[in-house]
Amino acid sequence: MSIAIGISGKGGVGKTTFAALSVMHLVRNGLKPVLAVDADPNSNLHMMLGVDLPFTIGAVREEMSEKIQRGELPAGMSKQDMLEMQIEQALVETPDFDLISMGRPEGPGCYCAINNMLRLFLDRLSARYKFVVIDNEAGMEHLSRRTTRSVDFMFIISDPSSRGLETAARIKDLAVDMRLNVGRFLLVVSRVPEDLDLELEKIIENSSMEFAGLIPDDPLITNLDASGHSLKSLDKESVALGAVGKILDGTVLFATQRE
Repeated sequence: MSIAIGISGKGGVGKTTFAALSVMHLVRNGLKPVLAVDADPNSNLHMMLGVDLPFTIGAVREEMSEKIQRGELPAGMSKQDMLEMQIEQALVETPDFDLISMGRPEGPGCYCAINNMLRLFLDRLSARYKFVVIDNEAGMEHLSRRTTRSVDFMFIISDPSSRGLETAARIKDLAVDMRLNVGRFLLVVSRVPEDLDLELEKIIENSSMEFAGLIPDDPLITNLDASGHSLKSLDKESVALGAVGKILDGTVLFATQRE
């Protein structure tokens, strides 16, 4: 049975970085196979992980919808088989992890039938892996439409600001209101300077979410981002990579080892 790790947060707080570092930590500790799911329309998880992205699920869904409307499915092939074949082509496979990107949101047409087929296939796909890491958009659109599976651990990322922490709390409330199947909500504060404001510490302590940890501001990641390079070259000197590893070890891996 696979363990699903979801990451959410408003734009610019470092949630995709957290997702990429989570994949790297799992892989480097031999916890394979790992599937990375980029569920943010602004797809860039593949760039942080240093792989090319030929297709997205969004593009497959649009193409499938057009073929159904035009009656262009190959003779003898069901809609489900056609969709699964195309999704397999969108799956990026590497020796260390696999990646699939949800891509752009739906167009103006009706996608209920296609989304049902997507959900079934993605559930089966996820079952192949020990860990599934899902980088969600802030609104968690794909989770709300059930085109990605529910999650065992939802990390909600905030920057070190009172407004960011309020937004993180609202994201949790949204997930609860949508009745998503989330095992645990965990708050992570990223890009933290050396001296964290005392007022922010109090807000974190009084948060309604379980606090998982802080991720220090990391100049190594800043430099890689600025130069357009992936995070693959990060090593033990990266304070952010070390912090993400500690967070996962103390939450996801600790819980799974106890089961």
